[in-house]
Amino acid sequence: MPLFLEKLLAIIRWQDVLDILLNSYILFRLYIILRGTRLFLVVVFIFVLLIVQQIVSISSMILTHTVLQGIAALTAIGVLIVFRYEIRSLFQAKGIKDILWHVSTKPIVTPVEIIAGSVYQLARKRIGALIVLPGRQPVDAAIQNSVSWNGEVSREMIESIFWPDNPVHDGAAVIQGNQINRVAAILPLTERSDLPMRFGTRHRAAIGLTERSDALVLVVSEERGEVSLAHMGQVETVKDAAQLEKRLRQHTGMASDSSRRAVNDRRSAAIAFGLSLLVVSSVWYSYSLGFVRSLTTVEVPIEFVKRDARLEIIESSSTSVRIQLSGSLQLINRLDPNQIKVRFDLSKAVAGRNSLTITEDDIILPPGASLKKVEPSSIDIMVDTIGQKRLPVQVDWTGTLPPGILVRSVRLDPETVEVTGGQLLLNEMDTIYTAKVPVDGLQESGKLRTALALVPASLRLAPGQENSILITYTVRPRQLFISP
Repeated sequence: MPLFLEKLLAIIRWQDVLDILLNSYILFRLYIILRGTRLFLVVVFIFVLLIVQQIVSISSMILTHTVLQGIAALTAIGVLIVFRYEIRSLFQAKGIKDILWHVSTKPIVTPVEIIAGSVYQLARKRIGALIVLPGRQPVDAAIQNSVSWNGEVSREMIESIFWPDNPVHDGAAVIQGNQINRVAAILPLTERSDLPMRFGTRHRAAIGLTERSDALVLVVSEERGEVSLAHMGQVETVKDAAQLEKRLRQHTGMASDSSRRAVNDRRSAAIAFGLSLLVVSSVWYSYSLGFVRSLTTVEVPIEFVKRDARLEIIESSSTSVRIQLSGSLQLINRLDPNQIKVRFDLSKAVAGRNSLTITEDDIILPPGASLKKVEPSSIDIMVDTIGQKRLPVQVDWTGTLPPGILVRSVRLDPETVEVTGGQLLLNEMDTIYTAKVPVDGLQESGKLRTALALVPASLRLAPGQENSILITYTVRPRQLFISP
C-alpha cells in the first residue's frame, strides 16, 4: 500500500469523513445558489485569495501573508456593502428547499410565441412597452418601485398592462417563466454618452439594466413602432416575430433538446460536487498531514481507568508524562493540550507493585498528530486492596521541654482510631501518630487538641471517625538531688 494511503488510513476517523462530506455539500450548495451571478465570481476570487494566503503562510512569508489577510478581509467587507441588495434578493427569492437540497434540472417554460406576438401587436398599435426577461442573475436589486403582479402570461394580459390608460403602463414588466411577476418597474438608466439620439428613456433603461445583469430586455418604441432587444449592454433591432422567438428561445434555454439539457445539468451538478469534495479534502489534508511539519512537547497528566473498586493506588512513580508530537504547522499552532490524554487500563492490575509501559494505545492524540517521544517510557505504581485496622494513637512530641519541667502523664481521647487504606500498608503499621506537638511552651498542666498525621495520603479515617485528638497532659517541676 502506498505511504500516502497508509498515513491517511492511520489518521482518518468517521468524524473526519462526515466533516469532509458536510463541508463539501455546503460548498456545493453555495455554487448552486450563486452560479450565473456576478457575486459568484467575487466569491471565487476570495476563495483563490485564501488559497494563495495559505500557500504564503506555509512558505513563512510573514509580510505577504499579513497583506493578503488584510486584502481578504477588506474584500469580504466590500462584498457585503456593494452586493448587499443582490445577496438579500438572492435569498429572498429562494425557499428553504432551494437553498438546502434542490437542484433544478427542469427549465422554466416561457411562452415565447405569446411574448413575441404580443410585442409586435403593441408595435403595430404604436404602444410603448418595456419587458424584462431575467437570466441567471437576479434583477430585484437593480429595479425599483415595482408592483407585484403574479399573473399568467397571455396576449391580453401584456396588452392590458401597457395600455396607455393603465396606471402601470409606464414602467417595465418582469416575466419569469410563464408568470408576469412585477409591473411598473423602474430600471436604472445607462450613463453612456455614445448612444444614438433616437434612443429614448425606455432604451436607456433597457441598456442600464443589461449592464448590471444578464437579463434580456424588449423595447417597443411608440414613435417608430420598432421592436428592439437589449442584452449585455448592447441593443439591436429585431425585424420580425420569428427572429424574436429565436432570440427568446436562446435566452431562456429552449433552443436545445430538453432531455439533453437535463442530462447536462445533472452532469454539471455531479462535476461541481466532485470538485467541492476534492477542494474540501485537500484543505482537510493540508491541516491534518500538512506540507510543513512541526514539533512540540506537551506535559499531560496520567489518568487511570477501569480500576477495581476494591483496589487503590497507593503511590505512583510519576503523575504526568512529557509527550513530543509531530504534525502540520497549522495543527501544532492550534493544538489544545486538553485534546491529548494518557490513560492506563488497570483492569488487570494486581495488589502490589505494577510496572506499566506507555504505548501508543495508551495515548489519545488529535487527528493529524503523530507521536515522536514519551518521557518517561514507563511508570511504577503500588496497588493494594482496601482494608481497615484499629491503631493506637501516639503523640509526636517535638522540641525540648523548658528547664526544670517534666511531663508526668499524658492521656489521649480517643486512644485508638479506625483507619482504612491499603492492606499491605496496614500490615506494617503498629501505631498512628498525631501531628507534631511542640513541648517548648509546656509550663503547666493542661489540654490541647490536634489532628492525626495521615501518612501516606492514601491512608484515611474510617467513616464516623473525626480527625481530632484531645491531649490531656500533666507536668511537674524536675526535682534536684543534692548529695550529702
